[in-house]
Amino acid sequence: MPVRIQEPDFDVSAEIAALRKGDSQVGAVVTFLGTVRDMNEGSAVKEMALEHYPGMTEKSLEEIASQAKERWNIRDSLIIHRVGSMLPEDQIVLVAVTSSHRGEAFAACEFIMDYLKTAAPFWKKEQTSEGGRWVDARVTDDAAMARWVKE
Repeated sequence: MPVRIQEPDFDVSAEIAALRKGDSQVGAVVTFLGTVRDMNEGSAVKEMALEHYPGMTEKSLEEIASQAKERWNIRDSLIIHRVGSMLPEDQIVLVAVTSSHRGEAFAACEFIMDYLKTAAPFWKKEQTSEGGRWVDARVTDDAAMARWVKE
């Protein structure tokens, strides 16, 4: 269950091929690719910078990948999250999940992404025409994550 935090861009096709290589039990690959938007909350986004706390961030992402594997019958998962400065249309994050059947892969991928949007230790700052601003998780992101909390 590889987890990578990196500044350079990534090749989605190459990453998916590497994830499923040699596993003939894979019948489904579900991916989520997040990119930088040019508009957010009514303002044009010129640039976005992502920061993280090295060591803590990787450990946090490894833990959520482990939780996904415990909850669903998945074969493997991959999380790649970029940090540093990015422009609109740049790739930010790739989550890929392999399983024998699509349902497990869809659920695990959505679970991992909901965590990344709400609780992963990343800090996002947008540069807009109005100046710089830190971006918080949306209420809708928090609601999406809440459905995964075990009672």
